[in-house]
Amino acid sequence: GQTNLKSPQDIQVYAVNTNFTLRWNYTGNDTDVTFSAEYQWFENFHTNEMEWMELPGCQNVTGKECDFSSAVTEYYDTHYVRVRAERKEEVSPWSSIFEMIPYYIAHIGPPGILLKSINGAIKVKITPPEANQVQKMWLADLSFKYNAVIWKNSSNAEFRSQIILPNAVIDDLAPYTTYCLKVQATLPLEWKEGLFSPIHCITTTRKVNDLFCATDVNVLALNMKFHLHWNNQYKQHVSYNVQYLIGYLKKLHDDYSGKWLNVPGCENITNTQCNFSSIITTISGFYYLRVQATNEFNKSCLSNEVKVDPLITNEIGPPGVKVDISHNLLHIQIFPPGGSESEVMRDHYSLSYQLLYWKNSSNDEEGIKMKAIKQTIGTVSDLTPSTLYCVKVQALSEAYNKSSPFSEEKCIKTPREKILPVIILATFVTALVVVLGVATLFSFALYQVYNKIKYVFFPSCRPPLSIEGFGRQLLSHPYLSTKEEATENFSVIDIVIIEEVNQIDFKDHKPSKQSNRDSGNYSNDDNTSGDKGSEESLEK
Repeated sequence: GQTNLKSPQDIQVYAVNTNFTLRWNYTGNDTDVTFSAEYQWFENFHTNEMEWMELPGCQNVTGKECDFSSAVTEYYDTHYVRVRAERKEEVSPWSSIFEMIPYYIAHIGPPGILLKSINGAIKVKITPPEANQVQKMWLADLSFKYNAVIWKNSSNAEFRSQIILPNAVIDDLAPYTTYCLKVQATLPLEWKEGLFSPIHCITTTRKVNDLFCATDVNVLALNMKFHLHWNNQYKQHVSYNVQYLIGYLKKLHDDYSGKWLNVPGCENITNTQCNFSSIITTISGFYYLRVQATNEFNKSCLSNEVKVDPLITNEIGPPGVKVDISHNLLHIQIFPPGGSESEVMRDHYSLSYQLLYWKNSSNDEEGIKMKAIKQTIGTVSDLTPSTLYCVKVQALSEAYNKSSPFSEEKCIKTPREKILPVIILATFVTALVVVLGVATLFSFALYQVYNKIKYVFFPSCRPPLSIEGFGRQLLSHPYLSTKEEATENFSVIDIVIIEEVNQIDFKDHKPSKQSNRDSGNYSNDDNTSGDKGSEESLEK
């Protein structure tokens, strides 16, 4: 079981499109050595059986590489490859296993190119890699971008690289000059760059410029209104026919020369401009336009083509502005460029706005301030009364790196400072003070009246018990009225008591005047009975 053969090393797979080549190195000095390879797919590699299969095209190979393209049919599956050296019945150990996913290691092959010299330019027709192949690695031919490198066939050549379409015309070339060209296919989204095609060379002719041909063809677009302009150097009668081509047709590898259409309203015209807004039916694609001029001899001439990408070619016009003042605020209403009917300007440009406002003094614009907003309504505060403010607005689109001219200036004067609120406040405060004062006085008066009533009808002090008892006896008298009792009682007591005191002589006791008054008798009888009562009272 021992062997002197070494295992192959540095196993690599080189793939171009669907062509796969297995390569390796062998450091042994043995002669008459051949090599064989085996492979396995992903779904079988991790099973217990480990069934390796012979790699077609790589059995008993005398060199250090082999083509196994026929063995690979699943380009997105993982494949495993190994190689060993053989000499008669003797074999080496297997090499290390090389793991690969065909699609990821494959290179884009070179495209096919065909050159033609026409009127001082070079027309290039490109066929994609794997053209006319049944089994393809790259299924989306339309995803290819083509990078062309062109140079003069001279010792001091300057290389010029540009992206071209499958059916392209390269102009701005010197007449009677040999140019060489090579083309590379790329897949930008997958970061893949292909191999360059073989170099092709061709000699240009002289460009014939007919005077009646349209020159300086250009597009002016504002707020999604597209106009094509051109110049005319011919003094005789010339009619023009504006034609357009939908852009994606140029991405196809087929001939599109018969698919140009006339722009409605721009057929057989004599002026040098055309409104072609009607053909812009979608903003996601692009268009090509050209002008066909016809002279009085019915000879025609085609101008250079211009490309129109609606959202990129279009320019943003100034927005509309309306200003108003309320509550010491400057209100600014913005109308998007293109007017209310231009939905494209509002929906696809994601417009924001830059406001410039300032006090318009008699000397010059002073204190210009800027404010950025994303809505169509803005406000400015901290305004000075009786001051003229001016505003202008600019529309911006960050997504397309576009900005509009500033709108027309709109000015408005702030009103004078109003003192009416101060007057109202002062009046309210004064009225409140007056009402509180009147309420206080009225409350004080009610309190005084309440005290008087309470003092008269509900006194806090009570008369002596002797007077209360005496009073009850008198009140129980059936013949006494209230008025008589109150009136006669006072006069009789004072008179009687004073007289009795003066007439009666006490031997051992002389009562005071106050005690006589307190001990007086209340009576409504005649004087005699009154005197007797008084005398009895005094004796007691």
